Amino acid sequence: MATDSPLSQSTASFSSVTAGDGSISSVPPPSRNGDVAASSASSAIDFLTLCTRLKTTPRAGWVIRDVKKPESIADHMYRMGLMALISSDIPGVNRDKCMKMAIVHDIAEAIVGDITPSCGVSKEEKNRRESEALEHMCKVLGGGERAKEIADLWREYEANSSPEAKVVKDFDKLEMILQALEYEQEQGKDLEEFFQSTAGKFQTDIGKAWALEIASRRRKQQ
Repeated sequence: MATDSPLSQSTASFSSVTAGDGSISSVPPPSRNGDVAASSASSAIDFLTLCTRLKTTPRAGWVIRDVKKPESIADHMYRMGLMALISSDIPGVNRDKCMKMAIVHDIAEAIVGDITPSCGVSKEEKNRRESEALEHMCKVLGGGERAKEIADLWREYEANSSPEAKVVKDFDKLEMILQALEYEQEQGKDLEEFFQSTAGKFQTDIGKAWALEIASRRRKQQ
């Protein structure tokens, strides 16, 4: 869902933090004295500083519908992580991997913002912007094993190519409709369109069961 900000504008706004000179070049290599630990710490803090934008960028779908104090992208990902944490074991599904995937699936939005269908951006262009943003973020992190893990999890989610991706895709929809239900209860909103947009699209048994529970609670309040 958040603002449809072009990649070029987003990276430029952060580049002064990462590089200090307005560029978006990769993090400098370790110093000649071999202080790898210091370089690693610098890359980690640069990356975490960039991720701050996930905490401050509101989800666009709620903004468009005039929801007061809308959740941030990070709020959304956090509760998805909790969904993975509390879910029962599913044969063939790695729950720890689901938790990791949940907290990185929207990570590129730290740069590009929350691009929704109402932004008028094609799926291909959205994927291009997010892929480029992800590549930049991995460079900020300094590359290596952790950056590769984040990139692999993100791409697997985008491709919906594993049992874990299918579960997390369902958690993404579930978190959205649960949040919609809460906004309806708290602010008297009619957010039917969010429920309609996810109807019949859940891929897993847990997704279908939790969606039915949310729908049941919604009916009781109407």
